Amino acid sequence: MRRSVVLWLLLLLVTACQSSETVTPEIEQEEDMALKLTSPMFAHGEAIPKLYTCDGEDISPPLAWSDAPAGTQSFALICDDPDAPAGVWDHLILFNIPASATGLPEGIAERTDGSVYGKNSWRRLDYGGPCPPSGTHRYFFRLYALDTTLDLKAGASKREVERAMQGHILAQAELLGTYTRR
Repeated sequence: MRRSVVLWLLLLLVTACQSSETVTPEIEQEEDMALKLTSPMFAHGEAIPKLYTCDGEDISPPLAWSDAPAGTQSFALICDDPDAPAGVWDHLILFNIPASATGLPEGIAERTDGSVYGKNSWRRLDYGGPCPPSGTHRYFFRLYALDTTLDLKAGASKREVERAMQGHILAQAELLGTYTRR
């Protein structure tokens, strides 16, 4: 009887210590250093100016970043809208941004610095500004500092870019903007 109780407790302990989820750290960055992503045109959580939307000139906003970790070989930038009616809508996918870059100018167009466009949800290789059908939508600009350049061609999907980044993300920064059509 005592032996079965001990075995039962041991089994309970082993089962309790196991987890069905694998925890994989996405970012291998020290807590005191943080990659920062900003725009001079809107602060985190604020409205994106009309100029950068389908109701304006539909050009990309200027972005700046700082505090990239040592070992950064390139950056990737993804902008998406998780509030789109049909699911997440990708507005910008740009990768292999040179490690020496500290931002992107307003109205980025064809890249001559080695950066490569992925295909957004409009199936275009460029930036498509906020254009929500109704209500206020959130737009997440996510910058990734990578320890490599990605071996992908222009037109890669967001899923392909995210898959290629796995295990290579040194740091990540996020800038949130909102937009409401009137």
